[in-house]
Amino acid sequence: MRIVFAGTPGFAVPCLRTAAEGGEVIAVYTQPDRPAGRGRQLAPSPVKVEALARGLPVFQPENFKRAEAREQLQALRPDLIVVVAYGLILPQSVLDIPRLGCWNVHASLLPRWRGAAPIQRALEAGDSETGVCLMQMEKGLDTGPVLLSLATPITPEDTGGSLHDRLAALGAEVLADGLKLLRAGMRPVPQAQPAEGVTYAHKLDKAEAKLDWALPATALANRVRAFDPWPVAEAELSGERLRVHAARALPTRHDRPPGTLLAATRDGLDVACGEGALRLLRVQREGGRPVSAADYLNARPALKTP
Repeated sequence: MRIVFAGTPGFAVPCLRTAAEGGEVIAVYTQPDRPAGRGRQLAPSPVKVEALARGLPVFQPENFKRAEAREQLQALRPDLIVVVAYGLILPQSVLDIPRLGCWNVHASLLPRWRGAAPIQRALEAGDSETGVCLMQMEKGLDTGPVLLSLATPITPEDTGGSLHDRLAALGAEVLADGLKLLRAGMRPVPQAQPAEGVTYAHKLDKAEAKLDWALPATALANRVRAFDPWPVAEAELSGERLRVHAARALPTRHDRPPGTLLAATRDGLDVACGEGALRLLRVQREGGRPVSAADYLNARPALKTP
């Protein structure tokens, strides 16, 4: 079997390792190198780094609009293309190239959270469960039939970072299961996605990071978890802009305007919300590093309450 792998961020690396274990990956496609870091130097994607370490050929077309890019892929004669967070929408002319079609590993239980940011949107919505799907790709956005899936509970302690890592490992597991069936001469049975329950996980925008104190505390706590480690929630508190790395919703009843600091102790900074209060547990001042609420109050002792 000849496999072409297409992926870009760290989430795709465990799947590349799994696909490459059988020695069947003949080439890797990834996004072109992008400027990164303070120096804005061109940096390779995590998938490119892994591919080069394994001695695999790497291709980085901007897209597949040009005939040359499609012909280059066709010349590889892939039996299967595995796509994991590649970052490009593949046209039908590309989907038709491999004999077995294109598989996609998606970080949600489809049809819930189709789209770019399924991990963060599941947390933001307060979902109790998520998972990964191995999907047969078609022209629509994450609309193809599901071949295999694995579920995992979302715990109250989960953040965007922890859930990302767990789903990346699960993605590699579901891909391994699918490839094992193919190698045994069996193809996973495609199951059409139900028409009910479709939601879209729109791409994260940094502007969303600012917390609106008029919202319920539970919604804000979910957003803090979802946006850690990026883009990290931000808040205005007592005349200072803070990044909020950890927080917890409290069922506190109050009659104060949203955004009012209700209490400031070593346990946290309790801020009035439209409903309840949000206890800030770990914050970061501009130019500083993330610290506990207790350490923050050591720097701003005037905020302390009995």
